[in-house]
Amino acid sequence: MELNDQPLAVHEAQALSLAWIAPVGVERVSLFEAVGRILAETVHAPHDLPPFDNSAMDGYAVVAADTAGASEASPVRLEVSEQVTAGQLPQQAMSSGQAVRIMTGAPLPEGASGVVIQEQVRREGSTIWLTRPVKEGDHIRRRGEDIRAGQAVMSAGECLTAAHIGVLAAFHRAFVTVRRRPVVAIVATGDELIEVDEPPATGKIVNSNAYALAALVRAAGAQPLVLPLVRDNVAQVEAAFAEAAATADVVVSSGGVSVGEHDLVKPALERLGLEARFWRVWMKPGKPLLFGRLRGRPCFGLPGNPVSGMVCFHLFVRPALGKMLGLPETRWRLPEVSARLAHEVRTKGDRPTYLRARLVWTETGWQAEVLPGQGSGMLTSMLGAQGLVFFPEGKRVGQAGEVVPVLCLTSLVGDWPGL
Repeated sequence: MELNDQPLAVHEAQALSLAWIAPVGVERVSLFEAVGRILAETVHAPHDLPPFDNSAMDGYAVVAADTAGASEASPVRLEVSEQVTAGQLPQQAMSSGQAVRIMTGAPLPEGASGVVIQEQVRREGSTIWLTRPVKEGDHIRRRGEDIRAGQAVMSAGECLTAAHIGVLAAFHRAFVTVRRRPVVAIVATGDELIEVDEPPATGKIVNSNAYALAALVRAAGAQPLVLPLVRDNVAQVEAAFAEAAATADVVVSSGGVSVGEHDLVKPALERLGLEARFWRVWMKPGKPLLFGRLRGRPCFGLPGNPVSGMVCFHLFVRPALGKMLGLPETRWRLPEVSARLAHEVRTKGDRPTYLRARLVWTETGWQAEVLPGQGSGMLTSMLGAQGLVFFPEGKRVGQAGEVVPVLCLTSLVGDWPGL
């Protein structure tokens, strides 16, 4: 399929790529392996939680009506009939005038209607004295007060946290059905690249993109598969992409998608039968961006400049992986906030531009500190970047204090599992 040379708007390219993305399959994993995974089932409570009335404190279970009028001047006397610890069952129902020594979590004896904590009781042998009345329900955890049997407590698409794991364990669930982690093959091309453990050499650069992309893939909840470096050789490039499509759910490449004579990725993919969707996107950084379907697998050809590649990953690959994992749209689209620029910002304005920024909460709302070194090869501009300040095409100057839209790369409030 012949690719159109006309760059697409970001929203158009996102829509075209996401239209070809479908959720992956599911698998059952043990609870010990489930944290951070995406739930693929609706979980209903098989029984009440708590499963029985129990004491919320160490103390004495009583019939609340027996304690009416208790005071320092007129204490109430009760006889201790038995002791119930956590994991034990009461041996008898309570009668008026009795108390049962009870521990936190122990089942409440039949007839008991309140618990008085041990610090508020004076005990003498098998007798206790109360100097204040106990109200109905005091320090009692009622059966089902947390979760009722049959209640839907978790939905497909939720990211499992420690709290989810705890609830599942409480329901005797040793295994849970989750989305399989998509395998993402990462292909880095270029004669100039060396591996991280190779000695430095003039004219060579470390293949840092593969490591950064693998980290982004893992953070998005998928499984990276980094293939060996590919040199600028037509046969090697074709063989690498053929292997990637055969072994992974998604193919992501770094470099080789521009128009230079050594940019071999685009022609190699065309020869392999790529079903092309688009080639270029009207944005900065990251204009040369390829997307299509290679032997049924989504294939993203990211630019080789490190910042361009990471920004394109956040805007295109990360949403695709979120959709593959069955996340709701609100979870795989980057959330947007409004923020005031901390200082004046200037750009060329030739394309819609995404500026890496740190976000700081102030008494007037979010403030965006655009980071120095915004060149597409300056990887340090991603250090500490929590968001992408968006300038539309033609906007050259942003004034200090001006409100601008910012796409969030990390969670700003609370936990953002998996991202």
